[in-house]
Amino acid sequence: MEEMVVQFPIEEKRDITDRREVRFVREVWRQITFGVGAWGTLRPLIAALLAAIPFLFLGQHFNRKHRRGFDWFLLQIPLALTLVLWVGLYLYSIYDAWRDATMVGATTEA
Repeated sequence: MEEMVVQFPIEEKRDITDRREVRFVREVWRQITFGVGAWGTLRPLIAALLAAIPFLFLGQHFNRKHRRGFDWFLLQIPLALTLVLWVGLYLYSIYDAWRDATMVGATTEA
C-alpha cells in the first residue's frame, strides 16, 4: 500500500492589513456604520440632540437648512400661545433634523 502525502502551501502574512483578523474587524466596522463611516452614523444622532434644545432649532442649522430653522424660530412665537401646537412643532423639528441628517449621510458618503 502506498502512502499519499498532501502538502498545502504555507500562507505568509506579509502585511498587518492582510491578516484575517484585521479584515474581519474592518468588515464588522463597515456593517455597524452602514458603510458611511463613523461620522455618517453619528450625524443623525447629533442633529437630533441639537434639535432637542428647545426654542433654537439648532438641528436644522446643523443640517445647513438655515432658512427652515429661522422660519420655525419665527413660527414658534404665535404657536407658543397654544402650547399643544408648539410641542408638535418641537417634536417634528427633532424628527426632521434626524431625517435630513440621515439623508445627507446616505447621499454624500455612499
